[in-house]
Amino acid sequence: MVPDFNNRIRQIAFLLIVTALAIIVFKQLYIFFPGFLGALTLYILCRRYFFHLTEDRKWKKGPTAILFMVLFMACIVAPIYFALQMIFQKVNTIIENPDQVNHAIDAISAQLREWTGQDLLTKEATADVRKKAAGFIPGILNSSATMLGNLLMILFLAFFMFKNGRLMEDTLEHYIPLKHKNIQSLADETCGMVRANALGIPLISLIQGLVALVGYWIVGIEDFVLLGLITGLCAFFPVIGTALIWLPLVIFLFSKGENGKAIGLAAYSVTIIGNIDYVARITFLQKVGNVHPVITILGLIAGLKLFGFWGFIFGPLLISYLLLLVRIYRNEFAVPVKSPHPPST
Repeated sequence: MVPDFNNRIRQIAFLLIVTALAIIVFKQLYIFFPGFLGALTLYILCRRYFFHLTEDRKWKKGPTAILFMVLFMACIVAPIYFALQMIFQKVNTIIENPDQVNHAIDAISAQLREWTGQDLLTKEATADVRKKAAGFIPGILNSSATMLGNLLMILFLAFFMFKNGRLMEDTLEHYIPLKHKNIQSLADETCGMVRANALGIPLISLIQGLVALVGYWIVGIEDFVLLGLITGLCAFFPVIGTALIWLPLVIFLFSKGENGKAIGLAAYSVTIIGNIDYVARITFLQKVGNVHPVITILGLIAGLKLFGFWGFIFGPLLISYLLLLVRIYRNEFAVPVKSPHPPST
């Protein structure tokens, strides 16, 4: 009994040491944690194609992994970089010459006051928004080194994930303390959620942004390309996201007396832009992995604070993991409850 007790004490002490070291390492490297999540996303999305090339077609793993990194830079990083450059340049111009934006905000505030009889956009509120916007660009520029570091971390980690993919997966399966079928459920849920959030939702947002861009162009709104991009970004938030852009535009058009354009844009936005999300969820997202809008919204709120940009993907995944682990716990440990009433014969 005593040796068994001493052995347990040694195990607990050893686990405490390992946990303490893991916490220290994680705290020091947390700034690059989004890079790890990005590499994991890239691996999950491309592993099937990588294994097809290296195992079925006998391509060498190293050069194939490098090819995937080059395609990642060309197809994802470059378009995002140019889109963000366009947004940052315009925002920087607005910050340096804010008269046009101030006039638009005042016009929207006056129109809302006329409709509601209440001063919904007070001077204090608008001043606070302008102050926060003024610090937006410097904050982004100051974080550029971190973003570059995370990009390099994505490429570095993803290369070794691809090169040692089978070994990594076998090791994880060996150490996860679950039944094989529950490990498979965890893997399937992860792949489905990552596909839905890394492919499905961004694609829907891109389509909504392009459709919004066309609508803004039709009614003759200035900077319709920029506003279409921003609408696409806001579309990551389901149901209400796109309205954060087109609704103020509609109010602004009413304030200028352009009632026809305002009504046309409102009708276009509600019937076409707003319904794209619903139609896509019952068609396209059913194939790649559907995500309930409530899970998406709650996941984005939590994920953006925890993981930064990659919170768009791993925030909803975190909520889904919680629900999945509850089901797995019930499957692993729940004791079947016998019915108090015997079956009738």
